Amino acid sequence: MTVARQFVTQARRIVVKVGSSSLTTASGGLDADRVDALVDVLAKARSGGEKEIVLVSSGAIAAGLAPLGLRRRPKDLARQQAAASVGQGLLVARYTASFARYGVRVGQVLLTGDDTSRRAHYRNAYRTLDQLLAMGALPVVNENDTVATDEIRFGDNDRLAALVAHLVRADLLVLLSDVDGLYDGDPSTPGTTRIADVHGPDDIAHVQIGSAGKAGVGTGGMVTKVEAARIAAAAGVPVVLTSASHAADALAGRDTGTCFHPTGRRSADRLLWLAHASTPQGHLVLDDGAVRAVVERHSSLLPAGIAAVEGEFSAGDPVELRDTAGHAVARGLVNFDAKEIPQLLGRSTRELAKELGPEYEREVVHRDDLVVLHP
Repeated sequence: MTVARQFVTQARRIVVKVGSSSLTTASGGLDADRVDALVDVLAKARSGGEKEIVLVSSGAIAAGLAPLGLRRRPKDLARQQAAASVGQGLLVARYTASFARYGVRVGQVLLTGDDTSRRAHYRNAYRTLDQLLAMGALPVVNENDTVATDEIRFGDNDRLAALVAHLVRADLLVLLSDVDGLYDGDPSTPGTTRIADVHGPDDIAHVQIGSAGKAGVGTGGMVTKVEAARIAAAAGVPVVLTSASHAADALAGRDTGTCFHPTGRRSADRLLWLAHASTPQGHLVLDDGAVRAVVERHSSLLPAGIAAVEGEFSAGDPVELRDTAGHAVARGLVNFDAKEIPQLLGRSTRELAKELGPEYEREVVHRDDLVVLHP
């Protein structure tokens, strides 16, 4: 084990994400041997009682394909939801039976985007996961594909895993797929090499990252895994990206896969979900002065700095803040309904309070509910 990976063996709470292609056959249906092999590794890693593991597992939709007579993952949302409905039960039943060989109980946790983009839901999700771990159970987390819509779904479980790692205050995120790390080119091409460590975006700026695999059962690919690693690393959580077949080596801290080192420190929970899990319900256009105040001085957004408003939203909803060229510069929780804001544009809070009442002497977006979006 290298010194750089000592944090792996020292990690107490670990989130492990496994993709559909590592659990199922290309035609759909769970591969029991693959599931058991993963469970063997995870059960061994937590057997001493010193480590807690949260498993973020894809595979529900893929597991439901064969039972429903579907050859490939459907493109329409309704049939994806139907496949998830059938497959979710099969997936959890398989995990329950496999972990039972080690006397480990499994707890299912299904999340939608709302569960990480609404503060009350976020706290509830944390309490559930934390209590399951405290009681010795192993949470199996998946997106709630049976009810998620295009507007609220995470889109892939890689990003969900990064958010869950931050949610449960994990010490490590392990992303498992069918590729044993990030390469500086197509892994199937001779001469390409594995990138062992990533300390920041510049380390992989030259790499052309591929999309979803050939099996056609997942939604991700290396693009979503690298993005998930970036999210987690920016939030202070180190990441190891490797193949499911190398899971044991990854959890032992051996030199396998690609290690993404933390690039930032842990931020307030709601700021991470605000940046990466929330869906803006509209946007506010800021003048140049307001952009500087929000981005450079991290100030609250006042009515005087807003030039225009678009979309339909209610107080408390996430909105995007844009400059006059249309570039998103920040995201925040708005304190007014969309229909109220036009009368506030370009006016001081003192003037508004005098004309409309004291409840209008406040920020449109408070700095504590605002996150700057870095390019």
